[in-house]
Amino acid sequence: MKFTKFTGAFALAATLATPVLAQDTKVVGVSIPAATHGWAGGMNFHAQEAVDRLEAVYPELDFVLATASDAAKQVNDIEDMMATRNIDALVVLPFESEPLTSPVQAVADSGAWVTVVDRGLAAEGIEDLYVAGDNTGFGRVSGEYMASAMPDGGKIVAFRGIPTTIDNERVAGFEAAIEGAGIEIIDMEHGNWNRDDSFTVMEDFLSKHAEINAVWASDDDMAIGVLAAIEAAGRDDIQFVLGGAGMKEMIARTRDGDEMIPANVTYPPSMIATAIELTAVGLTSTAPVSGTFVIGSVLITQDNAADFYYPDSPF
Repeated sequence: MKFTKFTGAFALAATLATPVLAQDTKVVGVSIPAATHGWAGGMNFHAQEAVDRLEAVYPELDFVLATASDAAKQVNDIEDMMATRNIDALVVLPFESEPLTSPVQAVADSGAWVTVVDRGLAAEGIEDLYVAGDNTGFGRVSGEYMASAMPDGGKIVAFRGIPTTIDNERVAGFEAAIEGAGIEIIDMEHGNWNRDDSFTVMEDFLSKHAEINAVWASDDDMAIGVLAAIEAAGRDDIQFVLGGAGMKEMIARTRDGDEMIPANVTYPPSMIATAIELTAVGLTSTAPVSGTFVIGSVLITQDNAADFYYPDSPF
C-alpha cells in the first residue's frame, strides 16, 4: 500500500518499530551531491551522521555513501554501486533531475528499493519513497512574504537554483503568491544555489536595471552572493533580499534586525537523514514506508528567528 503523505508522528513510530530477525546483510547505497554550497554541506553532515548512527542500530545493513561534484560523477557512482555492491536499496538526492532519471530507473528495474530526496526525477513513478521539503509551499511562503513587505508593489529580480523539478515548483509557487500584488519580476536567472554564480548574475542585473526594489534570492547561499554584488555596486535602491533554507548566519541577521535580511524560509538539509532512516526501517521491519514524506516550510522573521538559530549546526 502506498500513502500520499506521512506525519512526524508516523516517522517516530516507524523508527521504533521492532526489526525483523537478522538475515543476510543488505546493502544501502546513498548517493548525494558534494558540499558545493552551504545547504549541501549541511546535507553531507547529516547524511554521514545518519549512516554512522544507523550502522550501529542495524547490524544487518551495510551503508555505502558516495558524494559527487557533478551529475556525470553521480551517474558513475550509482552504476558502480549496482555493479560492485549489488545494492538492495538506493537513497539518492539527484544532482540534476534529467541525467539521473535513467540510472535511477535502472536501479528500480533491478528490484532494489529507491528513495529519492529533494530534487525529483524527470519521470514519475520510479521511486518507492520520496522525501522532500514542500517546494511549492517554499515558493508560496516566500511570495506571500514578498507581497506583504511590498504593499505598494514594485520591481524585483528573482534567482532560480539548478535546473530541477523542485526549482520549477518553487518558482511556480512564488509566482502564484505574488499574482495581483503589483510586483513585477523584471529579470530572472539561474544562480545555481551558488554564491559566486549569483554574484555574477546580480552584477548583470544591476548593470541592466536602474531600479530594483527587492530581490528574491530563494536560497541563502545565493543571497550572500547577491548582497556582495549590491555592496560592491554601492546601490541603495534595493530594500531587502529574501533568501531561504535557514543558514544560521542569515538567521542571526534576521534575529538581530538587519533590514536587508528581514525574513527567511525554512528548508532543512537534515531531510537526508529522514530519508536514510525511513529506508532502513523499510528494509528491516514490516512498517509501511512507501509514499511521500513532505516537510513543510515556515516563515522566519525577527519575532521567531531565535527558535530557528542553531549555533552548532554546520549550516
